[in-house]
Amino acid sequence: MQTATPVPRKAPRPRADALRNRERIVTAAREMFVEFGPDVPLDEIARRAGVGNATVYRNFPDRDALVREVVCSVMDRTSEAAEIALAETGDAFEALERFVHTAADERISALCPMVQSTFDQHHPDLEAARERVEELTQQLMDRAKAAGQMRADVGVGDVMVAVAQLSRPPAGTACANFDRFSHRTLQLFLDGLRAPARSELPGTAVTMEDLRQD
Repeated sequence: MQTATPVPRKAPRPRADALRNRERIVTAAREMFVEFGPDVPLDEIARRAGVGNATVYRNFPDRDALVREVVCSVMDRTSEAAEIALAETGDAFEALERFVHTAADERISALCPMVQSTFDQHHPDLEAARERVEELTQQLMDRAKAAGQMRADVGVGDVMVAVAQLSRPPAGTACANFDRFSHRTLQLFLDGLRAPARSELPGTAVTMEDLRQD
């Protein structure tokens, strides 16, 4: 007599309200990390998200898990912006410009210190999200260079440094209305990327590997 092979049970899908709560926690955490840094109390994040402390810990067992989720979500949205830009069939450099401005709005610069000091930089989720951003950015730049619109002596690292540095308010200045200034400065940088180049840059094009070296 043959016994029936047990059918593996599918993992239950999270309820819609549970998914909404998780998204609200990540959004609140991102906002507060940008405003106050990575040491903001988790109960304050829960309060801004409109959930209880238990809900935060049910989704994220520790601070590292929450920080990692925030960083990965920012990188995922940045990748989505790059994919939208790549799908455009118009001016290649203008597509790159729109992507750079969108990336700056994600405030990656504020999250960089957390990546370096809070948790494992080599976590597979983080590495996958980071590689996707870098590959898509490279594709956008390659397309603009192939169209003869972008100077050839810049690398992905050059762009990432500019996005991080130019979207960060100077010390002692207000953060609330900084967007209108950062986008103005970013556009000045982007104009400097256009071909033909008006000057020779010192050194060589910066890669992401260059930036990761100690």
